Amino acid sequence: MTTFCNTRAYSRRQFLSLLATGALMPLLPSCLAKNLAINIGFHDWPGYEPTLLAHSLGWSDDKLINLIQTQSISDSIRQLEQGKLDGVGLTLADVLRAREMGIPLSVILVCDISTGAGQFLVRPEIKELAAIKGCRIAVEEGVLGALMLHQVLQMANLSLADVMPVELSVDQQLDAWQRGAIDAVLTYESASLAIMKLGGVRLCKRSVPPDLMVNVFAVRAELLDFAHSAALHHMVNVHLQAIEYLNTNADDAMYRMAAHFQLPAEQVMVTFKSLVLSDLEHNIRMLGTTEPYLLKSATAIADIMLEAGILHKPVELAGLLKVDYLPVSR
Repeated sequence: MTTFCNTRAYSRRQFLSLLATGALMPLLPSCLAKNLAINIGFHDWPGYEPTLLAHSLGWSDDKLINLIQTQSISDSIRQLEQGKLDGVGLTLADVLRAREMGIPLSVILVCDISTGAGQFLVRPEIKELAAIKGCRIAVEEGVLGALMLHQVLQMANLSLADVMPVELSVDQQLDAWQRGAIDAVLTYESASLAIMKLGGVRLCKRSVPPDLMVNVFAVRAELLDFAHSAALHHMVNVHLQAIEYLNTNADDAMYRMAAHFQLPAEQVMVTFKSLVLSDLEHNIRMLGTTEPYLLKSATAIADIMLEAGILHKPVELAGLLKVDYLPVSR
C-alpha cells in the first residue's frame, strides 16, 4: 500500500482531530497543497520583456512568481540543473538540448519568433562567405549560437575546422569588435546596429531560417501539477496582458522598459525589430491546435541539431508542449 509519509499510525478520530487543528499539514504531500510559488529565470532578451513589464505595472504577484535574472542561457540551464529555477526563458533549441541532458522541460508559452533577428556581420574586407575561412567568429554560448554557426558554415561550404569560433555573450561582442579581437560575429538585431556603425557588414540576410529561432517559457515537468497551477496560469496571463499593453500604450511601455534596456525610451522599440511577440491567438496556433505548429518547428530544429552534432540522438517530443495554462479567452 502506498503511504504519504513515514509517520506513526493514527486512529480515525485522532487523524480528524489533528487535521482540524492543522497539525498534519506539514505531513501532507505537495499534490494536496495549492498556490505554491515558482522561480522563473530569464536572461536578457526582448521576447521575455513583457513579463518584466507586467511586474513594473504591478500585475505580477510576488507570492506566486519569483523573477530571477540570469547571466546567460548557459547560466539559466545550470541553475535549472541545480534546482534553483523551476522554469526559464530559453530558445526552443535549448529546450530540446536540455531534455536530452535529462532536464524534463515542457513549453507552456511561446514568447517570440524571429523574422530575421539572427545577424552575421563581418569586417568590410570580407566580401564573400567563402572568405570567412580561418576567421575568428564570435558566437554566443549555447545551442542557438552553435546552430547559427552551423547554418553559416553550410552556406559557405565550410566545416567547423575551417574557422575559429570565439564564445562571447552578446554584451561582450561589441567590445571584442572594437578591440579587433574578432573578424566576424553572429549576433542579434538589437546588438548588430552598434557593430554596423563601427563598420560591420551584413554578409547574408539570415543566418537562421525564420521560425527556427523561437523563444519560449519552459518549466520542469514535475511542476505541471495542481500545487503550481495558479502560479503558472498567472505568469502566462500577465505576460500576455503586457503584450496587449505594449500594443495599446506603447509610449508608457517604452518608458517603463527603458531602464532595463539601458536605452533612451525612444530607442526601446528598435530592440523588437525583426521579432514577432506571440500574443494569445498566436500561442493557440503554436501550441493548442490538433497539429501544433511548434511541434513541427521542434521536429525541424531537432533534425538540424542532429545533423550539426548538437544533439546526439533523436529527441523525445512527447510532453514537450503544454497548452493547459493559456487563457481560454481574452
